[in-house]
Amino acid sequence: MASLKGMNVEALLKLRDQVDKRLLELRAELEKQLAALSGQAKRKAIRISSSLRGRKVPPKYRSPSGETWAGRGARPKWMAEALKKGKKMEDFLIDKSASKRRGRRAKR
Repeated sequence: MASLKGMNVEALLKLRDQVDKRLLELRAELEKQLAALSGQAKRKAIRISSSLRGRKVPPKYRSPSGETWAGRGARPKWMAEALKKGKKMEDFLIDKSASKRRGRRAKR
């Protein structure tokens, strides 16, 4: 390839057109790859977040006044206050086996 200083204006314009054309081709190729990658990322994110979104969880803890908490999210005020007073989280656990037994008796 000749030196740019030795080229006339017409040759320089032709070279610029070739460079522009190649840059457009590369840009189109990169945009296609980016669209494919972002499409995959969106699909994966949707699968992960939608699998748990909106799921209801039965309560795991109950306060003496009857308030319940599933153990997810921020700790409720009643639980935080009880823990400060020296109680343990296990003190508030709902006994699942007792509720199952009560359910069987009710059906009989």
